[in-house]
Amino acid sequence: MKKGISVIFLLVFIFGFSQSRITVFNEDDYKPISGAEIFCNNSILGKTDDDGFLEFKTKCRDIQVKADGFYTENITVEKSMSVSLIRNSSRITAIETVILHDKSDPEALEILRKVEKLFKSNSPESLDSYAYKSYEKLSFDIDQDSIAVYRNIFSRNLSFFRKNRNGDSISDLSSKKILSQSKLFLWERAHEFIYSKKYGEKINILDNKISGLKQPIYELIALQSNRNKIPEQIKQENRGLYRFFLTDSVQIDGRKTLVIRFREANYKKPMKRRKFSGAIYIDAETFGIRKIESTSKEKNEGYITSSWMYFNGKWFLAEENVKLRLSRLKLGQEYINNEENKEEKRNFGTYAFLISKYFDYTSPIEENSADFKGYTFSVKNTSGNTLDLYRQEPLSVREENTYATIDSLGKIYNVDRKARVLTGLINGQVRVGSFDFDIGEIINYNLSEGFRVGLKGKLNENFNRYFSPDYYFAYGFKDDRWKYGIGLDMKASLEKNNFFRIEYYDDVNSSGEFYRRLWTFRMRMMNYGNNINNDKFYRYKGVSLSYLNDINNGLTLAFAARRNFEAAQFDYDFRGGGDAFENFNTLVTLKYSPNSTNIMTPQGKSLIDQNYPELYFNYEQSVKVFGGDFNYTRFDALFAHNFKTRLGKTGLRLYGGVVFGEAPIWKHFTMNGLASPSRDINFNLTSYLGFATLEGGKFYNDRFIAYYLTHKIPWYFKSIGQNVSSFDFVIRGTIGDMKHPEYHDFRFRKLDRLYQEVGLEWSNFLSSYFNLGFFYRVGYYTTNNFKQNFAVQFKLKLLEF
Repeated sequence: MKKGISVIFLLVFIFGFSQSRITVFNEDDYKPISGAEIFCNNSILGKTDDDGFLEFKTKCRDIQVKADGFYTENITVEKSMSVSLIRNSSRITAIETVILHDKSDPEALEILRKVEKLFKSNSPESLDSYAYKSYEKLSFDIDQDSIAVYRNIFSRNLSFFRKNRNGDSISDLSSKKILSQSKLFLWERAHEFIYSKKYGEKINILDNKISGLKQPIYELIALQSNRNKIPEQIKQENRGLYRFFLTDSVQIDGRKTLVIRFREANYKKPMKRRKFSGAIYIDAETFGIRKIESTSKEKNEGYITSSWMYFNGKWFLAEENVKLRLSRLKLGQEYINNEENKEEKRNFGTYAFLISKYFDYTSPIEENSADFKGYTFSVKNTSGNTLDLYRQEPLSVREENTYATIDSLGKIYNVDRKARVLTGLINGQVRVGSFDFDIGEIINYNLSEGFRVGLKGKLNENFNRYFSPDYYFAYGFKDDRWKYGIGLDMKASLEKNNFFRIEYYDDVNSSGEFYRRLWTFRMRMMNYGNNINNDKFYRYKGVSLSYLNDINNGLTLAFAARRNFEAAQFDYDFRGGGDAFENFNTLVTLKYSPNSTNIMTPQGKSLIDQNYPELYFNYEQSVKVFGGDFNYTRFDALFAHNFKTRLGKTGLRLYGGVVFGEAPIWKHFTMNGLASPSRDINFNLTSYLGFATLEGGKFYNDRFIAYYLTHKIPWYFKSIGQNVSSFDFVIRGTIGDMKHPEYHDFRFRKLDRLYQEVGLEWSNFLSSYFNLGFFYRVGYYTTNNFKQNFAVQFKLKLLEF
């Protein structure tokens, strides 16, 4: 993969000094501005002609663009530049004092408040039904105005390139030829979106084609833009990141439109400051978003433009255009063999370009339940041979060449296989040929096994589409024991997850574990640190027969029957009967996630977007048959939800469980303590259901209820670097009881009073991709020992809520 990536980024080099061209136009109506003056350190370089165009040479890194009646712009010199100037209207002049004080215009903030409040009612999803299509094209390339210059250099130095080929990787000639004849990358896709209040949303992938890949990457083609989401600049919690000013009102398609311009709040260097870095166009009647334009701090770094269309009384996204600089590709002095250009350095900027078009709007539509069957995403075609039906304009010669050129490189470097390895990480797997390996099983740690290393592999669809054997083995260094398992999945359908499974296993697990069946990889990953300070483990050895079926996109049902031998791995006695038993039980698991989006791939179902609310429910019934020693009933449930108000974003987890009948301690509930009494400071990894200040493996109940409440304070800021930070207030609590603690002969406590801890979590700590939390125990279980009450917790940002 490194070679494949180097093909692209070898060609990214830094822009230097040579003849430059600039086009200056009016940002309001995109008309050229003649007579605009270009300055370098107060020395004029020239004036634009009637087309707003000027060609000049300079060694200045930055230039100033001035025109009567417009604000001056400061930009970095490029080979080719396009600059829009903002008219110095009386309205903008009137708010200059506000800008100098670095405050938003109150009128603009009130309009944005109404926009956010009415966003749902203005959205197409407030209709009973609708349908429309989209076409998207993503490419990596040199800026359009630099192509002719690059071709000239390439053809002029062709003989030099041939003499300097590198046999260990792709040749210099080939890498330079990519840019001379084609783009670096091209990806096209077409979608159909249909929606019904009764059946929800269905997204059909009509066609898809990615240069360099023969097989589609389904997780990639299902990724979505912010099509139905509130733009970042509109969100109330982001108001502190920008300064907003109501500057004008214009007529667009006969409708009065308010213009709110904005700039980043932290961009304050006098020489670099631009009056505005973007504009929001708001329909004055409906307060729907008409258009958003956003440019980088330096205009030639890139821009993002989104436009909406008024249809059937709602605002549908109509078009998106993105241009973002990737890097600067430098063609150094050694590549220039033209004697008269001996001192010249050639540099070119490379950019990512995205064009999205939405069309064929229809509302209402005829609602047929069959059109909404299956998962959120359905794949109709991925060959690319029907994309002509959806393109708004034909591909250029340069784009046509991209597929042929990059596809040939993809074959040489086996990009398909390497790409599938990387995308497998989305589901926690690494693909190697016919095997998928679970990365979550490679290394773990708990107080019973110590470090546990293992390997879990599963034969995928390359082996057989319907039958998928798997195995795992693991070794614990502290308990000096091998664990293993072998299983077989037998699919009943290729259209959805619907399969039978049989497995045999000999392994250990923590006592009182909350069932995690059907949890997502991210949830399981967050819970890996749950047993770092828990040494109460039990062994289970036996066989299981199970069946899983996705009833629909949001509902999954699983059933299992298990016959196990179970034994405590710690000093324990249950009712005088010892620490080892036979157990036959059945387990029914339900997962309800109505708003999550999924896609069926040849590898199985893949979760594209996990949305809330979600419900997980388990019902276990042990029966005294087939040699089983118990007759108990066990329930547990987890409910997770996120909701947003003007006061910020709140996340909630409610969970609990109950055991009826007589069962060993490992079938009760430990209270998920993460702390250790032997440490001076409690430092632990986050846990999906854990408590940072509660001692691990100490408390057990046969019934309990718990809550996890987090609230993101709507104050966003930058500390160092580029990542935006914020603070989350967290409160966690649990209470329960145990009816017969005397049945269990080992050292433990029941937790029958409300246990609570409060905390503050700093997201993107010091602009990193980690969250750092500080927690303190409050209430009944508070002690006089500060270290027992206090804990520090660490979490990867990607784990989110």
